[in-house]
Amino acid sequence: MAMPVRVNNISRMAFTAFYSMLSKRPMAYKSAISLETLYPNSSLKLTTPSFTPDPKEKFSGYIPMDKLDISYSASSGPGGQNVNKVHTKVDLRFKLSEADWLHPDIREKLMELHGKRLTKEGYLIIRSDTTRSQQLNLADCMKKLRSMIRDAAVTQRQPAPETLEKIRQRHLNAARLRVAVKREESLKRGLRQPPTVVDL
Repeated sequence: MAMPVRVNNISRMAFTAFYSMLSKRPMAYKSAISLETLYPNSSLKLTTPSFTPDPKEKFSGYIPMDKLDISYSASSGPGGQNVNKVHTKVDLRFKLSEADWLHPDIREKLMELHGKRLTKEGYLIIRSDTTRSQQLNLADCMKKLRSMIRDAAVTQRQPAPETLEKIRQRHLNAARLRVAVKREESLKRGLRQPPTVVDL
């Protein structure tokens, strides 16, 4: 009779030890080259660094993140179940008429160049879903916005009078050459025709 009791006690002790082992949280392994080790004070939170733009420059490349409305949604296209789970598509929008961080000349030029892309409320929307990474798509949107602003910031240079004269001379020479070629072709066609009675 003592044998079953002893077996029960042993099994109870083994179960208790196993349960206590499971209840303890296992120590997570961290590599020596993990992100927390390499960048201890970094985070994925989007913040705008402190920056004082140069008043002489129209656009220095600085875009304040707090002035932009950024939203994420599910991306379209192939990607399997990951498309439905992760919101990687980025919509970046801001009201162009109220963008006080842009130079007024650049704002007017953007209105002129991209006025058809504005919504009824006056928002300029830039979208990106080229990758399956939220951060990379956001970087792509920022790159598109920067290139749009830089294109609007470029002022068209007026050509020098010497350059205009060279262009005029080229057009004139091209017109003279075209007339000379036409005359030569007309003479060749005339020589191919058989002689008439008047010529004989």
